[in-house]
Amino acid sequence: MKGTTIEKIVIEKDAFEQCAAYVQQKGWKNILIIADKNTQRAAGGMLSKCFLEKSLQVQTCLIEPDQNGDVKADEISIVQALIGIDAKTDVLVAVGSGTIHDITRFCSDKTGVPFVSIPTAPSVDGFTSVGAPIIVRGMKKTFKAVSPQALFADIKVLMKAPDEMIAAGFGDMLAKFTSLADWKFGHLTAKEPYSEEAALITERALNRCVKHVDSIAEKQEEGIRALMETLIESGIAMLKFGQSHPASGGEHHLSHYWEMNFIQENRPQVLHGAKVGAATALITRTYKERAEKLPCRAGVELIPDPDEIVRLLQRAGAPASPSELGIEPELVKASLRDAHTLRDRYTMLRYINENEIT
Repeated sequence: MKGTTIEKIVIEKDAFEQCAAYVQQKGWKNILIIADKNTQRAAGGMLSKCFLEKSLQVQTCLIEPDQNGDVKADEISIVQALIGIDAKTDVLVAVGSGTIHDITRFCSDKTGVPFVSIPTAPSVDGFTSVGAPIIVRGMKKTFKAVSPQALFADIKVLMKAPDEMIAAGFGDMLAKFTSLADWKFGHLTAKEPYSEEAALITERALNRCVKHVDSIAEKQEEGIRALMETLIESGIAMLKFGQSHPASGGEHHLSHYWEMNFIQENRPQVLHGAKVGAATALITRTYKERAEKLPCRAGVELIPDPDEIVRLLQRAGAPASPSELGIEPELVKASLRDAHTLRDRYTMLRYINENEIT
């Protein structure tokens, strides 16, 4: 499958030096860094210096924020990045978190120019993904694109990431409790495609992340490394399976529904992992309360008690309810009713709505 081989993954203190050596080894001479002003300050400048020390040519495209100060993966940002790519560009280097990577992977797929991943925060599990969620005319749609050829994460940069981005990464990982449950449920009740290998990779990563919640909350090197590694492992599981089932269930559908509402109302965006974590707490309680009316309990039994989900989120410093994110009760109610229609996937949320289990 095109764009699904990752040649090298490095999470070390000398990751940028290793990245420059890798680029030189590949014979790439003209580099375009795609970043925003914050990620350029956090890592782009240091990375550029490493490239220049190897006598490589470096250009930088800084994606501009919208009127709310948000950098979005939308048509405007994509065009800005495409303008920065010319016939001499050998490689794109995504310096940032999820949004910058989505812009870069989309452009990489459309231009055929390979890209390298430089995460600046352990905030999402999509760094190694082939899927690029892009906002088109106010609606979010995931396009099949390409994975990075390599990933280099500087542990020092990750440890300095904003607290809310680290908490968002933990929220994105905690969502695997409900995504794995939905995946098992859909497989057993609607014959959704399933992979024991991908499920096991995701489950192991989830359990390891939860085990390190205290050191993650305290931003210790051990915890931040564990969070980054488990986020990557979750992304690898999706890459191996070819779809997002291992890491995206009803909780992600709620998150996408809220995000599209914020876009339509021109409200400032909320971090993906923050929304997903709060949605996980909500969807956990929803599933547990209706467990006896579901045709299959295998999925529900994979999920901890709702209070435990809330405790873990709070320990990591992550929002544990939609209200903490400014998501009103009316929007929550609408999302629980309609969010399952956003994707053709057989989740417990879809079953609950289609069978009117109130």
